[in-house]
Amino acid sequence: MPARTEIGMEAGLGEVLTVASRDVGAVEETWRQFVPSAALQRVNPRTFGFSWTSAATPGFSVVRYRLSASVQSAIDPVDQLMACRVVSRGGWVGTPRGDLNASLPWAAIDGPTTARWQQRADVRALVFDRALAEHEARRMTGDDRLSLGSATVGSAPISRGLAAHWERVFYHVAGAMFASESDSELIEVELRRHALHTTLAAFSPEFAFSLDRSAQRRSAPRSVRRAIAYIEAHAREAITIDDIAQASDISTRGLQYAFRRALDITPTEYLRRERLAGAHAELQRGSAAPVSDIARRWGFASASRFAKHYRDAYGRSPRETLRGDAR
Repeated sequence: MPARTEIGMEAGLGEVLTVASRDVGAVEETWRQFVPSAALQRVNPRTFGFSWTSAATPGFSVVRYRLSASVQSAIDPVDQLMACRVVSRGGWVGTPRGDLNASLPWAAIDGPTTARWQQRADVRALVFDRALAEHEARRMTGDDRLSLGSATVGSAPISRGLAAHWERVFYHVAGAMFASESDSELIEVELRRHALHTTLAAFSPEFAFSLDRSAQRRSAPRSVRRAIAYIEAHAREAITIDDIAQASDISTRGLQYAFRRALDITPTEYLRRERLAGAHAELQRGSAAPVSDIARRWGFASASRFAKHYRDAYGRSPRETLRGDAR
């Protein structure tokens, strides 16, 4: 007797799809509407069952499903950013760079991610069109240079607190998308923006830095804004505080005072933060160079001091980032 599949379309924000099936092929076909690279592997058909709900709007989808089976699945998003949480006993999530913490959400962009579980899993995912997400991220931050890729979006969340916030926002967005009977483009846009902001805040330190820089530029006096622009353009070079002050047309002492008054940090601290961000991006790309070489390239003569500043900024060691280790 062939497996039975029930498919429904419901009113809501965007196109709401529900699927109930015991057919493995129907599951893959459904998933691939949202993530074309999705594939199920090592499925036990005797225990297989599938319950799916999703809502899709232009450039953004919310997905929630339950899969009853021992399964291994794989995705390799192209032109997409996906954030996902798999809730299951004995679950495992990994990338070619290392295992992730399966008890936390994870993000996939620029590379394959594989998950497996036993008996049953509840899966929650936010899927964004990458070009649209990048455009919106630039508008949020005011940073036209911000790009979304594996160098700026990590697989693991920045902290457990941000991971928990991502899950709360997922339920809020999913509830609104699935249950609403109105057809409001404004609500759709706001929900998508909220979901993207939360996802990038959870997985992209560069997004947070760009937001912070944007706020600082708006409130800082002109001399400080000039100094910030010079630091960002020359962070990898052997510049000094005197160089920054000269480029900002202000004395070194005056620059120190202006930074303290406007930003409550010193120019040296701002320069160090920019250099840490550059080193972080290089580590996330999986550089073949030793951590000590990367530290020196970004102006840190002491590997131990670099590691301390890095851990303070990112909550993990440089080597953990280079290996792609879960938090």
